[in-house]
Amino acid sequence: MFLVAVIGPSVLVPLAAGGAAVAGVWLLLETMSKKKPRLDERLDEFRDPSLRRRKEAGPQGATEAMRGVLEKATPALAKPLQPQNQQDVSKLKTKLAVAGFRSDGAANVYLGLKVIALMIGLVVGVGGLFVFGLGTQVVLRTAMFACAMFFLPDILLWLIASKRKEGIFLGLPDALDLMVVCVEAGLGLDQAMRKVAEEMKKSYRVIAEEFGLCNLQLQMGRTRGEALQELGNRSGVDDLKQLASILIQADKFGSSIAQALRVQSQAMRTRRRQMAEEKAAKTAVKLIFPLVLFIFPGIFVVLVGPAGISMYREMFTAMNGGG
Repeated sequence: MFLVAVIGPSVLVPLAAGGAAVAGVWLLLETMSKKKPRLDERLDEFRDPSLRRRKEAGPQGATEAMRGVLEKATPALAKPLQPQNQQDVSKLKTKLAVAGFRSDGAANVYLGLKVIALMIGLVVGVGGLFVFGLGTQVVLRTAMFACAMFFLPDILLWLIASKRKEGIFLGLPDALDLMVVCVEAGLGLDQAMRKVAEEMKKSYRVIAEEFGLCNLQLQMGRTRGEALQELGNRSGVDDLKQLASILIQADKFGSSIAQALRVQSQAMRTRRRQMAEEKAAKTAVKLIFPLVLFIFPGIFVVLVGPAGISMYREMFTAMNGGG
């Protein structure tokens, strides 16, 4: 009663509705995950000792457990949104791979999160109906909020993919320079990629992961052309696609790989410098709006204000004297 008197029902009802939505979704995930009996869990721990370490890891173990619950529960939630043909499935996997999600259950988790977000949006919207009443604007806002929640995973995935592409683009010239040094020192392309993956783990982790995965595919028996082509396709970066094509052509025709890498590195550095010059040239145009809206009014008041006050006092004194 004290909280109702202080905060008011208009604030408590949406909070209660949101809490109920989160609790309902969590109970649904727990129910659908079909938790195993304790005996089966112990047997799984003996088969895979990492399960026990994850449980003893505290918050990190809780995160892993939550991830496991999502992976088990999302296939049923994602069933209505599953792609109907192989082309759509390939597009979805490519979209997730560009953001760095390559596991088998990534698509189900992604689609399940969209359904969960939609359910949360609908529950919160229904709570708003109880607070503000049933009206056209309220129903419209509820529908808009539910749609926004439904597309929220898409926005987050796009942001993650953009950040990943930017990291690859910024670190690729340095990786190419290191590959040139390794190749000219006598290492093959496979060994050079392995060396780049080892040396760039701290500075450019994304590039190290991509080169490491490519090298792993080569060790598993895939041809160099297939591994390089997949390296360019799954990254979503045009420069890396061009690099893969150049390396495939150099390996096919027997030309110098070091020279091809050096030319590509110089081209990428030139492009980065041109992009920086372009952004610098746009700075003057972008500064016009803050200057006109925020800086010029303050300067105008400081410069013209004292003169205006003096003119007003002189005119007021003259008018009183004349009267």
